[in-house]
Amino acid sequence: MEKSELEKMLAGEWYYSLDEDLMAMRFATKRKTLQFNQAEGIEQRLDILKGMLGKFGKNSYIEPPFLCNYGEHIFMNDFSYINYNCVVLDNNHVHIGKNTMLGPAVQLYTAVHPLDAETRNKLQETAEPIIIGNNVWIGGAAVILPGITVGDNAVVGAGAVVTKDVDPFTVVAGNPARVIKSLPQT
Repeated sequence: MEKSELEKMLAGEWYYSLDEDLMAMRFATKRKTLQFNQAEGIEQRLDILKGMLGKFGKNSYIEPPFLCNYGEHIFMNDFSYINYNCVVLDNNHVHIGKNTMLGPAVQLYTAVHPLDAETRNKLQETAEPIIIGNNVWIGGAAVILPGITVGDNAVVGAGAVVTKDVDPFTVVAGNPARVIKSLPQT
């Protein structure tokens, strides 16, 4: 049996980005994020997040406005926080650890677009998961690229563009992000 475009996408294989089913899923998520971003009460926002995300941990919160492609591929653990204007292109799984905080305008991109124009023009792409560990701080306007793992207790400086995995107990900054400091392991 042939895989659906969704199955290909989540498996990290080439898929057609304008597949009818994928477009319908993204459209449904746009409606939910619009409701979330316009909701006036915290309880209403929490209810929307619990119904939209793959996992929404206890005592976690996302500040509006918030945008994502699918929602159901985002797994946010307990006591985590996402500040204003975060964009998550969750074409593959995005795991956000416990006690992790994302500053304003952080961007998490799982989508991988082909470098050659011929493939790109066929609207083919792949997607790689992003894993953010526990007790991580990601500073404002940082960009995390596809396939990246940010280790436990790491810090990503504001404005960093993370192109390689981040080891636990390190601070990275810059474009491309590089290690600028090691943190004590407690």
